[in-house]
Amino acid sequence: MEEKHSVSVMWSEYVKSIGKTLEEMKDDYTSWYFGADQETADELAQLVLSGTKKATASLHEIYTYENEPIPKVGDYSVITDWEGEAKCIIKTTAINICPFKDVTEAFAKREGEGDKSLAYWRDVHRHFFGEECKEMKKAFHEDMLVICEEFEVVFPSNRD
Repeated sequence: MEEKHSVSVMWSEYVKSIGKTLEEMKDDYTSWYFGADQETADELAQLVLSGTKKATASLHEIYTYENEPIPKVGDYSVITDWEGEAKCIIKTTAINICPFKDVTEAFAKREGEGDKSLAYWRDVHRHFFGEECKEMKKAFHEDMLVICEEFEVVFPSNRD
């Protein structure tokens, strides 16, 4: 069985590839997977690797609830599959915070999911955000703020 490409190994390889040291870039990244189940996490990681998925969206309120910092331009993230295998490193290139109802067709297309339409995006994200709201004991509504995050892959994994 092939050993998983760990997050720390991929980060170390990336840092070396840009001529920096781990000390210079200490704790400069987060690691996570997309979605809330294995099928979604693995599928969306593949969409990022293929260049189809160039954006993601999250509820603004979930960051407060989980006591996490809001993403910002220049952030690095090691994207993993559901099992935690590092797939690639992305760098945030743009952040736009707007109400759910104001997310644009162009952004939905950059997310690269389903048929890439705004209708598909809204359907999927209403459900996903609705589940997060249940966890926070809140009701989802279309005026809730969404963090629309655009990114570029800066270090792809050659494993698969």
